[in-house]
Amino acid sequence: MSIEKIQNEELLRFEVIDTGIGILSEDQARLFNAFEQADNTTTRKYGGTGLWLAINQRLALLMGGDVGVKSTPGKGSTFWLDVQLGKGDPLAIEPDIALTEKVRTVLHREYQGKRILLVEDEPLNQEVAAMLLKEVGLSVDLAENGEQAVQLARKNAYAAILMDVQMPKQDGLSATAAIRKIVGRETVPIIAMTANAFDEDKLKCFSASMNDFLSNPVNPDCLFETLLKWLVR
Repeated sequence: MSIEKIQNEELLRFEVIDTGIGILSEDQARLFNAFEQADNTTTRKYGGTGLWLAINQRLALLMGGDVGVKSTPGKGSTFWLDVQLGKGDPLAIEPDIALTEKVRTVLHREYQGKRILLVEDEPLNQEVAAMLLKEVGLSVDLAENGEQAVQLARKNAYAAILMDVQMPKQDGLSATAAIRKIVGRETVPIIAMTANAFDEDKLKCFSASMNDFLSNPVNPDCLFETLLKWLVR
């Protein structure tokens, strides 16, 4: 790991180095396509990259960074991840860190095992949100569209529902309206999760009887604080 200062920001670089078979320069760009490998004939012998490099690249770009590879055939490869971070005042962020840790601790201690319905059609967003929820001991059921969400909400009582807004088959707004009509589900907390963060989008969510609003890509601190706010009610 290395740190390079760029004006008021710091560039954090992580590198993973191997001494494997190496990769031809013309094949390196394809590595970041899902399920691609430089040479398909080597998949069985050396294993494929599957989705992981594509997922890593997308996560890096969402954080304002990038990933890449430097390689010499027959000698090995260096995979790198760059993340550009603002330089903060350590004293100023300590209270926020303490608050975040307290929220996580309370969730894990008081609400471990509580069932959360995660409604999300994007696999990467699904994976990230589910990982965060499980990190604090919550149980997660997944739905890929509004229809599945309504069916699951009819069968199960959830402590809260995280609902994407734009989905195939049935969107989050109409799914929320349908869930509100189910006996016993009238007051379940339903929290919108969407990349559309304009005031008019929030108004649509609240008009559809959603309780709260989170922007995608989800911020872990905001997710935990919002969940705790509604779980304690």
